[in-house]
Amino acid sequence: MDQKPVFRRRHFGNPAVFNILVTNYVVAAFGLAIFVNSQHKLYWFFWVVMGGVAVYNVFALYKNREELDKVSVIAYIIGLAGMGLLFLAF
Repeated sequence: MDQKPVFRRRHFGNPAVFNILVTNYVVAAFGLAIFVNSQHKLYWFFWVVMGGVAVYNVFALYKNREELDKVSVIAYIIGLAGMGLLFLAF
């Protein structure tokens, strides 16, 4: 009896840009929740955290540069623009 599976599972995982954008949104959401006081003023440490996110983005994009195609770059730019709009709306 043949024990090979009929269908081979192909799972390539999430694209690198998706993981980077999810990390950006999560860190920005927690950062805003933690570092905003009742008068809607940001503490200086929020900008330190966002600077760390920017450094993470640079290294993650550099590490995964072979996976970046035109569609991924457009999705990344749209995701960053959406995060900026959410930040301004808050």
